[in-house]
Amino acid sequence: MRDVLYLEQIEQAEVLLKPQRVEILRQLAEPRTCTEVAARLEQTPQRVYYHVKQLVAAGLVEQVDKRKVRGITEGIYQAAARSYWLSPRLVGRIGLRRARDELSLGYLLDLMEEVQADVAALDRTAPELPSIGVSGEIRVPAERRQEFLHDLQSALQELFTRYGGAEGDAFKLAVACYPKGTDRD
Repeated sequence: MRDVLYLEQIEQAEVLLKPQRVEILRQLAEPRTCTEVAARLEQTPQRVYYHVKQLVAAGLVEQVDKRKVRGITEGIYQAAARSYWLSPRLVGRIGLRRARDELSLGYLLDLMEEVQADVAALDRTAPELPSIGVSGEIRVPAERRQEFLHDLQSALQELFTRYGGAEGDAFKLAVACYPKGTDRD
């Protein structure tokens, strides 16, 4: 089972975005038969099998084994991933995009889409994926906001200059700075 399955096809999203199928996916975090899932969800095995068949066809669930029960072969299924990311490109652009100003929310959204696609494309089977994720909160008084943004840009430009040579492994660095909204539960 993969950690993340990145969905870029509208057909996969259509199959996934049905509440009944999401519940079935949750049950299939561990290998189970349709009969076992049906019992847990208080559904008929036939109804669960119909949804599992759709999930398998979309590549969201895999048959991992099978067994004979009273002369009938029963499939054992498991979710293909622990989580599923929907590509923002599935919806596409709605309306006109303003100029890509580095200080605009539109630029930040484009950057996050790019990072999401890049991370999804990484080979998670590789023995070593040198990466780092850092998150923090900084409080900046309004009168010092421009100074903070300038300092941040200068620090990053120094890193780009120091390590921006043509030799060595290529890494992508993306930094997002945005106002913190209200706390989510």
